[in-house]
Amino acid sequence: MGSHCRVSTIWVVILAMWAIETNFGTWAMGASSIYDELKSHGLPMGLLPEGVNGFKLGDDGKFEAYLEQPCNAKFESEFHYDRNVSGELGFGYIRNLTGVSAQDLFLWFPVKGVRVDIPSSGIIYFDVGVVYKQFSASLFDKPRNCDNSAHPNGLVKKLKRILQYPFNLGKDARDDVM
Repeated sequence: MGSHCRVSTIWVVILAMWAIETNFGTWAMGASSIYDELKSHGLPMGLLPEGVNGFKLGDDGKFEAYLEQPCNAKFESEFHYDRNVSGELGFGYIRNLTGVSAQDLFLWFPVKGVRVDIPSSGIIYFDVGVVYKQFSASLFDKPRNCDNSAHPNGLVKKLKRILQYPFNLGKDARDDVM
């Protein structure tokens, strides 16, 4: 009987180590969502749209969020979310962000980071490379519905190919057009 208890104890220890390594322990105890993680880091939950169906968050703050499909959400500006969004989460900021674009006029800019003031000024800042776009943080209080439209840059590329078509017909065809 003593050896049976020892074997059972070993299996419990192995299972516990596996649970810690695979984050099964967090899942079993009621895993938090990416929205809860954003909130606990001083950021509004609506930075990511509805429809995140999985995420990973490392001890170093690096995260990956997975959406069912790429989509667009409308705030004061339109935001595009790729199927995978990743970055580094810290208190009051996300840096090295990938998978999010913001529209300004007719152009789309990759969002490289997000930050809020601590203590909160009610403003949220989006780093789009050359400038910071600022919005009322309250716009991002709740996750928005996300429309699964194609990213407009893809449409621009298709339009560009269509417009270039007559010029790609070959030398003889160009002579006929001119």
